Formats: sequence, structure tokens, C-alpha cells
Amino acid sequence: MARAPGDEEALAVAFAAHERWAFSRAYREYASLLYSVAYNVLHNGEDAQDCVADAIARVWRSPSAYSSERGSVRSFLVVCVRNEAISRQRSQNRRARLEERLAAMPVEHQELEAGDPIERDRVRSAFAKLPQDQRAALQLAFYDGKTHTEIAAELNAPLGTIKSRISLGLRKIAAILGSEGGDR
Repeated sequence: MARAPGDEEALAVAFAAHERWAFSRAYREYASLLYSVAYNVLHNGEDAQDCVADAIARVWRSPSAYSSERGSVRSFLVVCVRNEAISRQRSQNRRARLEERLAAMPVEHQELEAGDPIERDRVRSAFAKLPQDQRAALQLAFYDGKTHTEIAAELNAPLGTIKSRISLGLRKIAAILGSEGGDR
């Protein structure tokens, strides 16, 4: 639908004046274009919809964000949505890299080995009482020095499962050693 040049000017003036009808009309007219811009950066429909909504809301909260010197309302909104999408993508990438680094870091636990031969036997006895899946994860973590990510790959199990097995195994060993130590 072709619009008269006066329509675009009226929309730009009203948009710059922060009139609600202008935002509503601009959104209706450009929503599919703005969605496409966001989707091309984010490659996810839900994220693209959120991105458009957030960009429009940000412009609405900033009354002086748009002026006619910045170009047409259409171009201004495209740039706003594109910038929002790029910011989201960078944030997601940073978060993913941080999660990968955290997952690859070995979790520091107290050493299972004890210097005292009697304590060492108690630890080995407690270790032997664990279920095989917990024993295997703890063996790889403490005796072989592997990271949780490496253990997950070796045991072909999800990372969260490996972390749970190690945590649960350590708690069981502590409980066994604590109950045996209370007899002394």
C-alpha cells in the first residue's frame, strides 16, 4: 500500500512528538519488517518477537530517541531493532562461552585420599559402598583429575547428571565417615 508523502511526514512528526497513535501505527505497519530484521540476526522466532517488543518499548521510554533528522521512522526502527538483536546475540554468545568455561573447570573438592593408613582404609571402604555410577564419576574426578565435562563425555552422560553423581557420592562418603567416626 503506497502512502502519500504527507502521511510519512505526519507519522514522523507524531512519532517525534511521542504520540501514542504514531507508535501504534508504526508498529502495525513495520512489525513484519522489524521481525525479519531481528530473526535474521537471532535465528529464533521467539527471541525475534521479544527483541522487537523490547526495542519498541525502549524507544517509547525514551521520548527524545527519534527526531526527523535521524531519517524515516521506518529506518530508525529498523536500526533500533537490529542493534537490540545484535546486543542480544552478543550477550547470548558471552553467556554460552562462560557456561562452557565453567563446565570445563574442575570442581575443587576435598581429597578423598587420607595420609593416615587407617583413614585411607575408611575412605576406601566408604568409597566401595557407593553405587557404581557414583564411584565411576568420583574415580574419574579425583583419581584421574578429569573435569566434569570430560567425565560426562567419557561416561556418555549429561553434564548435570555427572555433577549430581559426584555431589551425591561425596555426601554419602561424608555421611559414612561421619557415622563411623562417631563410634571412636
